[in-house]
Amino acid sequence: MAGEHGVAALTDGRPDDGERDRPYVVVSVTTSVDGRVTFAPDRLLMLEPHSSAWRALGGESADRVQAARAADLEREHPHQATLEGSGSLVPPDAGPVGGLDPVPPEERDALYADHLPEAVVARPGRTKWFTVVDGRGRVRWTMKSVGEFDVLVLASRATPIEYLGYLRREGICYLVAGEERVDLAAALRRMRERLGVTTLVSTAGGGLNGALLRAGLVDELDLVVLPTAIGGAGTPTVFDGPVLPEGATPAALRLRSVRVEDDGVLRLRYLVERADAGR
Repeated sequence: MAGEHGVAALTDGRPDDGERDRPYVVVSVTTSVDGRVTFAPDRLLMLEPHSSAWRALGGESADRVQAARAADLEREHPHQATLEGSGSLVPPDAGPVGGLDPVPPEERDALYADHLPEAVVARPGRTKWFTVVDGRGRVRWTMKSVGEFDVLVLASRATPIEYLGYLRREGICYLVAGEERVDLAAALRRMRERLGVTTLVSTAGGGLNGALLRAGLVDELDLVVLPTAIGGAGTPTVFDGPVLPEGATPAALRLRSVRVEDDGVLRLRYLVERADAGR
């Protein structure tokens, strides 16, 4: 019988916002029973026909459960940002955006400063950031804002300078954190400090979610599990990225609740247990 069981207290495991120097991070994804989050590495679920094929896997009950998840997130974790990796928007073999204007040497240092134009930050109706980690400068933006969302790019000092110049010309906000690659912990701290983001929901793929996990930045896991198995070596999973180091302990999870639909769709909610949960 469909239903939800084992609901923990809503504040269980979450410290007061005043104790944190970064946003509370919820990883919220839909997966097959074998943990796959797409059909194959090069099949982007943001594009057709793959998005429609993925939605069809769970049918009406999956739609219902995912709608309930979205409502719960808004009620329990009113978030000011979602998070994606560039791999959700461009193919795996996509390189940096080409054909961009060169940057004069005297302008280079200024481009590596955060770019948060007031016209975007204070835009009427903007309440959330569509945040994308794009340290290699791979996404050419055709849309900068949709409804309550505006684009926020997380870059590093290794991001092509021409790409940062392109973002500035387009009026797209970005934060620079890290040297050779985006420093996720520093970027999240900057989002809290500079933009007031206290909660972030990651709907990203396995590479970015795996990096968040390895960095100890995941606080909660909210999975919708579809009654299907996909398989395939290299097919992205919920958490990919670096392997668990020798001697390291896997992240311990505490079950918060389970929802079971008659057709086998599940919703599993976990809190990440660790001593430094308030960082």
